[in-house]
Amino acid sequence: MTSSSTDWIQSLGMLLDKSQIATGNEDLVHYGKDWTKVFPPRASAVVFPKTIDEVQSIVKFARKNAVAIVPSGGRTGLSGGAVACKGEMVVSMEKMNQVLAFDSVERTVRCQAGVITQTIQELAKEKGLFYPVDFASCGSSQIGGNISTNAGGIKVIRYGMTRDWVLGLKVVTGSGEVLDLNKGLIKNATGYDFRHLFIGAEGTLGLVVEATLGLTRPPENPLVLVLGVSEFESLMNVLSAFQSKFDLEAFEFFSDKALAKVLAKGTLQAPFESASKYFALLEVAAIRPDTPDELMSTFEYCVEQGWVEDGVMSQSIQQAAQLWRLREEISETIAPFTPYKNDISVSVSKVPAFLDEVERLVNESYPGFEIIWFGHIGDGNLHLNILKPERLDKADFFKKCHGVTEMVSDLVRRYDGSISAEHGVGLLKKNFLQYTRSETEIELMRQIKKSFDPDNIMNPGKVFDV
Repeated sequence: MTSSSTDWIQSLGMLLDKSQIATGNEDLVHYGKDWTKVFPPRASAVVFPKTIDEVQSIVKFARKNAVAIVPSGGRTGLSGGAVACKGEMVVSMEKMNQVLAFDSVERTVRCQAGVITQTIQELAKEKGLFYPVDFASCGSSQIGGNISTNAGGIKVIRYGMTRDWVLGLKVVTGSGEVLDLNKGLIKNATGYDFRHLFIGAEGTLGLVVEATLGLTRPPENPLVLVLGVSEFESLMNVLSAFQSKFDLEAFEFFSDKALAKVLAKGTLQAPFESASKYFALLEVAAIRPDTPDELMSTFEYCVEQGWVEDGVMSQSIQQAAQLWRLREEISETIAPFTPYKNDISVSVSKVPAFLDEVERLVNESYPGFEIIWFGHIGDGNLHLNILKPERLDKADFFKKCHGVTEMVSDLVRRYDGSISAEHGVGLLKKNFLQYTRSETEIELMRQIKKSFDPDNIMNPGKVFDV
């Protein structure tokens, strides 16, 4: 709990240089929020540590003065996990942005928590390797934030989540202890692996300060296809047909309404002339000379079965990038419409029935609300976006959408899914945590938090209430 007095702000000057402390309103707003627009930021101060020692001093200071800490990375989250709305001290990692070591034998990179995701991707490319965790916000998201939310993205079907690429982790716990977890080892069978507790914990156990990440060989000659289908069920048939013959690098989907928003910008062209209700985007590595022919053969088979109406396959790296933009620019183009987002997942086989029920419920309960669907259908992750009607007040819109979340969460529970596939729980979804986790699990989480953060200063009120 944050101290009611702000006298502690004056004492920060004893810990850090003046340039590492911000209390101006513009900074408090900028660093006290993430991409959610539901919770107004009300931070008391922002600090910018440069070293692990400084982070440790900050945490011990916060514990002594009963000051709550909110960790801040790239603030690209969509669940309010990085929002400081109760006078907390924001700890920004943006000055801890150094790549510390690269090991060509181990194929690993060690970096500070504030390093931008794209920096790691580019470094890997320079070394002839590949960091596969990728998403639209890779140019601004930070490694520490990715780890804290176990970020997924567009390559999960082939490469898994952030968790699968974290070989070592340094953290500062809520009691101010520095833990060096797993130390980059591939094999380490020595009891509990606390590294995995901090991955996805959203800063509630401590602050991620350093990470050792695994790298792999890059995909060879990526080929991208965009296919149009009339029925959502057909997408699952297409997925099955291509998965039976290829190791898919990605399998994304988006609706015609999502595509229309992207095309309205005027910077991209439709992938083909005919109209479809849904679109699939596939990426396959052309590891053999006959891969393009096999892809076309599978495409033609899907057309013959009536699953696919039209399609296009990239003929160059440049065209592949253009086709990816049709999917990657959806979030940016719908942002001006004040979308209410739900990041949910169910088993892949249950996706069509689940989506059908969600769409019916929203349309029946909220006629006039425009629904934009897209997501990582290859791993069962759906992004439901409801756009605010132009004449509806934002506060009223979010209030109405809370009812949407209740309905969707109830469906998620019935389908044994997750209320948060890749953006965490934060503030936005903590009241729905019990739809995915049992009361026993949640109570165990509370006990774990108390062990690492005995005074509840680390991102309190996020994920669950203590």
